[in-house]
Amino acid sequence: MTDAPAFDRETLTVWLKANGVDHATHDHPAVFRVEEGLDLKADLPGAHTKNLFLKDHKGRLWLISARQDTVIDLKRAAAVMGSGRLSFGNESLMWETLGVRPGSVTALGLINDTDRCVTFVLDQRLWDADIVTFHPLINTATTTLDQSAFRRVLALLEREPVVVDFEAMG
Repeated sequence: MTDAPAFDRETLTVWLKANGVDHATHDHPAVFRVEEGLDLKADLPGAHTKNLFLKDHKGRLWLISARQDTVIDLKRAAAVMGSGRLSFGNESLMWETLGVRPGSVTALGLINDTDRCVTFVLDQRLWDADIVTFHPLINTATTTLDQSAFRRVLALLEREPVVVDFEAMG
């Protein structure tokens, strides 16, 4: 594995505060799959997320953030996203680009993608949600952001998501 990423949970939190991004972070036991976190997140407000780190047949990297209950058909999604055949990106690539391990994939990992190697795809239902939640680069906590705070993060990172209505594709 390569060197540690520029940002981890602690430095991400400092960055959010320094940039005036209102957020709340809640600690909890490690969660590796959406199903494991349902009870933990039941008391937290907002649209909870699932995040997929993908690679296409040309080597392009993709991060899909969607509501946790969204069904994503990767074949159909690839066509809508303008990608070829998609497969899951491996752990070392995930660490090198987003600074996270499996189970901790998050849109907030884009802070570590300084070379902008990853195309960010966002579920329409998250784009429209009043509040969204993401892991703060580790799966032992959940960070809650209202939509204006989330959009501020994207603007600060100079990231324009490709917004896809996965529900309409179903």
